Amino acid sequence: MDLSSIPAIDQHAHNLVRSEAVAQMHYTAAFTEGYGAQILDQHAQHTLYYRRSLRDIADLLNCEPTEATILARRTALGLESLTRLCFEAANLKSILLDDGFLPDTILPSEWHQQFVAVHRLRRLEWLAEQLISQVSRFDIFLEWFRSELDPPPLGVVGFKSIAAYRTGLDIQPIPYEFAEDQFYAVKETFGDRPVRLTNKPLIDFLLCQGLAIANQYQLPVQFHTGFGDPDLDLRLANPLHLRPLLEDPGFRQAPIVLLHAGYPFVREAGYLAAVYPHVYVDVGSAVPFLSTAGMRQVVQMLIELCPTSKIMYSSNAHLIPEMYYLGAKCGRTVLGNVLQRAVEDADLTVKEAEEGAIAILNGNAQRLYRC
Repeated sequence: MDLSSIPAIDQHAHNLVRSEAVAQMHYTAAFTEGYGAQILDQHAQHTLYYRRSLRDIADLLNCEPTEATILARRTALGLESLTRLCFEAANLKSILLDDGFLPDTILPSEWHQQFVAVHRLRRLEWLAEQLISQVSRFDIFLEWFRSELDPPPLGVVGFKSIAAYRTGLDIQPIPYEFAEDQFYAVKETFGDRPVRLTNKPLIDFLLCQGLAIANQYQLPVQFHTGFGDPDLDLRLANPLHLRPLLEDPGFRQAPIVLLHAGYPFVREAGYLAAVYPHVYVDVGSAVPFLSTAGMRQVVQMLIELCPTSKIMYSSNAHLIPEMYYLGAKCGRTVLGNVLQRAVEDADLTVKEAEEGAIAILNGNAQRLYRC
């Protein structure tokens, strides 16, 4: 099935970084979750994702498919022209940006609005880190934290958590007094230095605060699940750990979005979305990071049980604009292949497959985020 004409809502992505920051990075950094020097210098360029992407980018830029040629071509274009080219080729209706990733090097969300409609995602752990370093009392901190979320700031259509990176997805209710003690322990540890929050009880407490507010406004909350860079313990990123939270009746009005298809826990993520009314799953990172066969398997595993009304497209694009283009190109191709196979298997009619494609590429996100 050819899905190229269907505009997509990229429901989870990140701000692009400034040109001077990109100039200091390996180009291969955009194509791997690893960040060690040996990975970037010796191995990332041998992934199927990198090899395939060079050809796709070269086709877009009308140049030879070598890294050196592509780098020269993108420099000649400049960041704005390159971004416009990638976004137009991606046929994006809108993007949802988590601006808590590399906050010191990114371009503001407003910069992206010259190319596409932009909506914001509020990263909860990053917000807490900024506030902890500015206040000395827990009660004032908590009041400030809540006031930054309630009501949701203008342009914010969802919250985002990276608890999977910091302390894992087994999130438990924490008493106020215990959270207060942990706050002061964090303050004592960091002093006047910038805070990197890795205290599990405090993270769990603040996530439950955020979820309660999201529940009040029926606002989606995105959770990183599955694979990521080496900062993450993959064993703790299985979305099945979220079951107690998903069972909590106090959070049932807050849609939960499992990011990255939970890869490699794809069937687990699809199962949760299939059985819990307020749980959804997206395909970002798995698409386009995997091989073509791997991407196809991920979408196939999701769709074998999970309703098409619960699956959403995203790219998890970051660093460079090419990621938006590659995600959209691969996403449409793989989804079209999987839906075509469903038609051939008599699981879907052609009309039902087309309706499913529209839902996954934009309809589900538009309904969920009301944007």
